[in-house]
Amino acid sequence: MGDATDTTDSTSARDSDLEAAFADGPAFIPYLAAGDPDYESSIEYVEALARGGADVIELGLPFSEPIAEGPTIQGAIVRALEGGMTPDRFFEFVEDLDVDVPLVCMTYYNLIYQYGDSEAQGASNGSGDAASPGPRAFVERAAEVGLSGFVVPDLPAEEADPLREACDEFGLDLVFIVAPTTRGERLDRIMSQVSGYVYVQARLGVTGAKDDVSGQTEESLARIADYDVPKAVGFGIKRGEHAERIVAGGADGIIVGSALVDIVAEGAESGDSAETVADRLEAKARELKEGALRGYEQRVPQAEGK
Repeated sequence: MGDATDTTDSTSARDSDLEAAFADGPAFIPYLAAGDPDYESSIEYVEALARGGADVIELGLPFSEPIAEGPTIQGAIVRALEGGMTPDRFFEFVEDLDVDVPLVCMTYYNLIYQYGDSEAQGASNGSGDAASPGPRAFVERAAEVGLSGFVVPDLPAEEADPLREACDEFGLDLVFIVAPTTRGERLDRIMSQVSGYVYVQARLGVTGAKDDVSGQTEESLARIADYDVPKAVGFGIKRGEHAERIVAGGADGIIVGSALVDIVAEGAESGDSAETVADRLEAKARELKEGALRGYEQRVPQAEGK
């Protein structure tokens, strides 16, 4: 293994909104698909998560082939796509949000790469030259609307240089996912590209809320302990006690998606008002954040004066 404390040059040269979110304790990072089940309700739901204690919010930009997602989030993506969500609509969505926490776009690389090409069909870029396929146009627009970074599950670190360079140019972070099986040179490569935080996959498989906490989590955290970047654990977290266990086990933060998307789906199926669903999301967010804080207190009793 190489120098485990190395990070990208750009990260050391600038402040990171995402890293800052971990500065005062464990970060709670919820996920929702933007536009699920409709644009206006989704705005309310994301803002409810912020009120419930979110430190960072991951917003899913729907893609028709979400290979990393389980049935719950696939359903959210279908609802959002049917509701008219597109990349440009997504950027409008970000601009319309009234939240005071960093926002991360979670999507698939085809949408990012093709965005410049789609823009070129109807216009030229600011220099007068036609835009071309590649991540720069998407990242530039993301920076304009106030996004802080990206998670791109299908982008291998070995092919991430163009996106990494665009993120460096516009001051955004690039979060990578580390699976329980990621080791050796591949782990080093990922960790040399990551900034903001690393998404630690708690278990093998696709996303989805579970009733237990995977025993692979602590092993995964130990394997990347020497890398100087916050470690946030996701995949399967459902309840406050899950968050407590994971943070007590060494995580710097928790990422929760399916448990929250389930609340949205149940509300949509039952015809509940957006206000009712937003209240449920806020309560679940508070439960998860409080669980993470309890876990942190177990790790640092002296620092907390216990």
